[in-house]
Amino acid sequence: MSAALAEKTAPAKVAGVQTVLEARDLVRYYEVQRGLFGGKGLVKALDGVSFSLEAGKTLAIVGESGCGKSTLARLLTLIELPTEGRLLIDGIDVTGAHGAQLKALRRRVQMVFQNPYGSLNPRQTIGSTLEEPLLVNTDTPAEERRVAAMAMLAKVGLRPEHHGRYPHMFSGGQRQRIAIARALMLNPKILVLDEPVSALDVSVRAQVLNLLADLQDEFGLAYVFVSHDLSVVRHIADDVAVMYLGRAVEHGTAEAIFAKPRHPYTRALLSATPMADPTRQKQRIILTGDLPSPFAPPPGCTFHPRCPIADQERCRAEVPVLRDVDGALTACHLAV
Repeated sequence: MSAALAEKTAPAKVAGVQTVLEARDLVRYYEVQRGLFGGKGLVKALDGVSFSLEAGKTLAIVGESGCGKSTLARLLTLIELPTEGRLLIDGIDVTGAHGAQLKALRRRVQMVFQNPYGSLNPRQTIGSTLEEPLLVNTDTPAEERRVAAMAMLAKVGLRPEHHGRYPHMFSGGQRQRIAIARALMLNPKILVLDEPVSALDVSVRAQVLNLLADLQDEFGLAYVFVSHDLSVVRHIADDVAVMYLGRAVEHGTAEAIFAKPRHPYTRALLSATPMADPTRQKQRIILTGDLPSPFAPPPGCTFHPRCPIADQERCRAEVPVLRDVDGALTACHLAV
C-alpha cells in the first residue's frame, strides 16, 4: 500500500492528549402529531447534554430505553443536527459548518450499529462493502481501494479470501468485525458504538471487545459506547454518563461511578446488573412506575416520581443541576 493511501485509509495515531469531541448543552426536540385530533406535541428527546472526549478514551452512555441514548448517537454522527447547543469535532462547531467542511467532519465520526445482520448489504461482497466509503468519498483508484480493503480485513482478524464472500456466509461475530472494518476505512477519529455486542453470544462479545481495545490502542481512537449492559461498560469505559429522560443525571470516571454511585437512578441500574460472584450479596433496588412521557416530563427533577428518596416539595419544584459530589458530577438535590 502506498504511503498516500495509508494516510487516507488508516486512522492516524495520536501524539499526546487532545479533545476530539465536545458537546455543550445539546438539545434535540421533535414536533410530532398527537393522534388525529390531538394537535402537535413537542418530544424532548435530548434536553441539555454536555461532555468532552479525548483521543484514545471511551465514554459510555448508559440508561434505560427512552433516555435519549440513540438520539445522542444520531447527533454525534451528524445524521441529525441539534435543535440547540453546540457540538464541536476537533474544535469545529458542526452547527456552523456547511458543504465541504460538513462532509469532512462526517468522515471523522463513524458508527458501528447494534445488529451486524442488518447493517451489511446482503447483495454486496465484503470487499465492495469496505471499498464503498472510499469510492463515494475519495478519488482512490480501484486497485488501491482493493488493497486497502484487504489490509483492513487483516486488521480486524479476517482472511484475504473473505474479500469476495457475502455477509450470509459469516457468523455474527465476523459480521461485526466487518462492520468495524467498514467504519475505519475513512480514517475516523471517533467511533460511535451503538450496542455493538448486545446481539452477539457471550463468548464472541469478549473477542469483539478485545478487538476494539486493540484498535483503540493502535490508532488512538475515541469511542462513544452506547449500551444498557453495565457489565460490558465496566470493562471498556474510561468515563460514564448516565442518562434519564434526555438528561445526564450522573457523569464521572467509570471507577468512581461503579465504586460509589451517587444518584439514586444510577444505584438502581447497578443493582440490576448480574454478578459473576455467587457469594457476594447485593440489595436490589426496584423502581416503581414507568418512564414518564417525553411529551410532558415531570416538573422539577424528572426522576422524582420514581425516586425512593425524593423530597417531594423540593424535588417537584426545583430542577437539579450537575454538581460535584465526591468526585462525580451528579444531578440530585439529596446526593452527598
